[in-house]
Amino acid sequence: MAGHLLKVSSLATAVFASSGFYLYSRQLDLNDLSVFRFGRAAATTAVISFDYLTAFRHVEYGTEEYWALKSKVHLRSAERLRDLCCANRGTFIKVGQHLGALDYLLPEEYTSTLKVLHSQAPQSSIEEIQQVIREDLGKELSELFISFEEKPQGAASLAQVHKAMLLDGRTVAIKVQHPKVQRQSSRDIVVMEVLLRMVHWLFPDFSFMWLVEEAKKNMPLELDFLHEGQNAERTANMLSHFPFLKIPMIHWDLSTKRILTMDFAEGGQISENLGKMYSEMIFVHGFVHCDPHPGNVLVRKCAQSKRTEIVLLDHGLYQVLHSDFRLDYCRLWQALIKGDMSGVERYSLRLGAGDLYPLFACVLTARSWTAINSGISSVPVTHSEDIEIRTNAALYLPQISELLNRVPRQMLLLLKTNDLLRGIETTLQTRASSSSFINMSRCCIRALARHKRSKAQSRRKQLQITLAESLNLWRLNMYQLFLWVRSSMLGHWLTALLAFLPNLDITGGH
Repeated sequence: MAGHLLKVSSLATAVFASSGFYLYSRQLDLNDLSVFRFGRAAATTAVISFDYLTAFRHVEYGTEEYWALKSKVHLRSAERLRDLCCANRGTFIKVGQHLGALDYLLPEEYTSTLKVLHSQAPQSSIEEIQQVIREDLGKELSELFISFEEKPQGAASLAQVHKAMLLDGRTVAIKVQHPKVQRQSSRDIVVMEVLLRMVHWLFPDFSFMWLVEEAKKNMPLELDFLHEGQNAERTANMLSHFPFLKIPMIHWDLSTKRILTMDFAEGGQISENLGKMYSEMIFVHGFVHCDPHPGNVLVRKCAQSKRTEIVLLDHGLYQVLHSDFRLDYCRLWQALIKGDMSGVERYSLRLGAGDLYPLFACVLTARSWTAINSGISSVPVTHSEDIEIRTNAALYLPQISELLNRVPRQMLLLLKTNDLLRGIETTLQTRASSSSFINMSRCCIRALARHKRSKAQSRRKQLQITLAESLNLWRLNMYQLFLWVRSSMLGHWLTALLAFLPNLDITGGH
């Protein structure tokens, strides 16, 4: 028996040693091997699960000590998850960024910790970038460009962008995919699916399978840069009536599935016209850019017109909304803005929320049920309401998970987009401003009128619809003018005058 064990151990040692020599001779990065990536993810999942299972054994539920401990467990678990994403890179960082945007679903400790993944994406070496360009374009850098900056302008989870000058003197931005992402992504998604099923088995209230389903569907599209280029051109044509929007022109002769070459655009970050642009995409066209984080939305001053322009980048992830879905979504937002509770219930049900429609309305707007009942356009966001929303998100996690598994798949990316836009608005201090609701209302009116015209059987009916649309838009413009006057110096002066008039004794009496 001892001899048999000695033979087995000797054979295992020989195999291990030869495997190590092979890996060393190939200079293979262990992070490229699926077994190491899976092992790291499984170990992190096990540690986090064990922490949640054991941390609260000796603490009474609902006490101050319990909530303080829970916050600490959330924080250290979020940090472990962040470290896993940074170590495994690629698809893990992409999914981690998505989780960091789920303010309505995850505790604040998770979202604030995972948000840093937008600025901690890995970089490929210049040698790896050269190899991708050589394989896909068949030429060396010197044959394609006068200059090529080795330091990337920015790095993301799936690719990085370099500035270069073409042989004809034009400056371009070249988005080059990290060389290992394509091969690893499908395996990584399988790993996530297996581990999420295990976590769901341990914690039945934790149900994030919708996240894996979205990754399965969207990741192949995001990894196809030709698809991204087509999305960019479609959006440029679709929103050409916005003078403030600039989408860089694609150079198709220097683009492949892993390389996207476009005009170089410089700019600062973010503008208030963003809400107007996204309302147009969502409600009118149903073709939505779904990754509007600050790194993808720049602002610059146009040298010719001196106007401020938005530069919209990264067109890999779009959502095409079905017509019926888009129109019901329009009607739902109109009901939410007006405080039409029967409409909120009706269109939430049509969008799949079922008896969870009050929760759905709160998740969609990031507003309290009290604010929704009053009409979200008439009740400003307060700090106490934000705290209430975060507290409820933790309390209703099982119901929110059920809701996300219940609504149409199109809704998931819209919710992510809403959260990213909300974060930008918070930074700009324009969140829930009257102008954003007016822009949404205007787009909803136009979208519904266009739909009704397409169904009208006569020119007379079409004319009636157009006149009603014009009247509704005029009313909206008058309301916007009223709000502007009320907030202006003239408005403050008139308010003060009206308050002063009752105190005047215009009769001369005693």
